[in-house]
Amino acid sequence: MGSVIGEILPLAVGVAISVTAIIAVILILFTPNARTNSVAFLFGWVLGLTVVGGIVLIAGDFASDDSGESTASGVVKLGLGLLLLLLALRNWRSRPKKGEGAEVPAWMATIDDFGAGKSAGTAAILSGVNPKNLALTVAAAATISAAGLTTGEEIGAFAVYVAIASFTVAAPVLVYLIMGERVQGGLNSLKEWLIANNNTVMFVLLLVFGAKLLGDGISILND
Repeated sequence: MGSVIGEILPLAVGVAISVTAIIAVILILFTPNARTNSVAFLFGWVLGLTVVGGIVLIAGDFASDDSGESTASGVVKLGLGLLLLLLALRNWRSRPKKGEGAEVPAWMATIDDFGAGKSAGTAAILSGVNPKNLALTVAAAATISAAGLTTGEEIGAFAVYVAIASFTVAAPVLVYLIMGERVQGGLNSLKEWLIANNNTVMFVLLLVFGAKLLGDGISILND
């Protein structure tokens, strides 16, 4: 099980570095219902990852065998790698031109009006439907399901994945719950940096993980 966790660890880190989600949860922490909505956001984030991973683990149990990762797993990783590389190219082309300010999604302007349900739903979409996070979670779950683990070990390995992938969303929420509004100054500085560097960060992440999944898929198919 330890070797599997080692394999999925980089993928979990890739999900954890989700700039849009981190900005969103920081914005929520500046709203009147910060405590309730931030906890709901964290719950939705974990739920999105869990649903995607659970589906892939169940499906993967039928597609893998005891000899290692299946051809289907290789094809999936190859396709996911290509998808991430295309997304990297799109992010590079959409980066702000020199002298232009970075833009945030229009829906972030309405975060003050979010309730707990909308906060949770938004987070679930960002973790489970966002192309980068979807691709990395599918790849992680496919790796776990092909490792020949028991059901309990699979659940344990994926729980570790979810915990690591959720760290950057959970940390601001937990710090705020403990320290309250005293942390808002630091969080605001982090938010501004992330907004300004979003495209660059995402380009690098998508390029690195796209190349990794592409290489993994080629390696599996050539075994």
